[in-house]
Amino acid sequence: MTLNESREEVEKGINFFISNLSEQELYRPVSYILELGGKRLRPALALLSSAFFGGKTEDILHPALAVEVFHNFSLMHDDIMDNAPIRRGQETVHEKWNTNSAILSGDAMLVQAYQLVINTKDSHIKPLNELFSQTAIEVCEGQQFDMDFETRGNVSIEEYIEMITLKTSVLIACALKMGAITAGASDNDANLIYDYGLNMGIAFQLRDDYLDAFGQMEKVGKQKGGDILANKKTYLALKALSNANEIERAQLIELQKEPNPELKVEQTLRLFSSLEVDKDIELLSKSYFAKALTSLRSCQGNSKILEEFLTFSEGLMVREY
Repeated sequence: MTLNESREEVEKGINFFISNLSEQELYRPVSYILELGGKRLRPALALLSSAFFGGKTEDILHPALAVEVFHNFSLMHDDIMDNAPIRRGQETVHEKWNTNSAILSGDAMLVQAYQLVINTKDSHIKPLNELFSQTAIEVCEGQQFDMDFETRGNVSIEEYIEMITLKTSVLIACALKMGAITAGASDNDANLIYDYGLNMGIAFQLRDDYLDAFGQMEKVGKQKGGDILANKKTYLALKALSNANEIERAQLIELQKEPNPELKVEQTLRLFSSLEVDKDIELLSKSYFAKALTSLRSCQGNSKILEEFLTFSEGLMVREY
């Protein structure tokens, strides 16, 4: 099985899930957000992990779909908290309907995710449910950290890494470990594939932070320096404050109030470069990437699918958007 083949299986499963939803108003936003698409990366990785350890697609498909439904539930509620008008080029659910509808339909999606988790072999239900529940609460903790950072004056780099681990990485790691569990992999291999996903997720998010600031706008497909304009406490911003002397630190803080967006991004990036935080983030991202590959290569799995994982991993780290 390849990653693309896994995605195709997931897409079929999502379409079947949507086709079986009630026509009640509660489920219209559920259909809508799932039909907006997305990479379906997490559930596809769950299927690939299952195949890696010799599992069957029918045992992992529904738990994998649970991850995708949960992910979209979290996006629906995140969009409300962020007051975001657009998701994947279309109106967000709370804009198309209203906030109350988005909250309630999101709640329904969370319940549906749990219904999907337990739609597998009886012997898998308890470990999957425990893993999924722990991951779900960690994602919520990560979102709370992110919200707290907006109003906190001092945020450490360690806290930022913890936040992106919880908000982004744990769900990727969960999907991979679900595949291992349903395939009957050893506890050691299940933990190793989890660690691979956790470290890849951190490396991916750090690469994303780098591209937001230093990527080419036409390739990234969004406004250059969006995190800078929003005064987000990213690794780059925190590391710059850490590396800066008193004068540079004052300049960075003053730039947060700069009303001219082009000037704000340009001068902040100049300071980032002079403080070499672009090099720092690349080194840190590569460090987490190396940890991820060490865990992956330690797994006792199918050699051809190992190559598929390696190709996917390398693609994430060299991407320019």
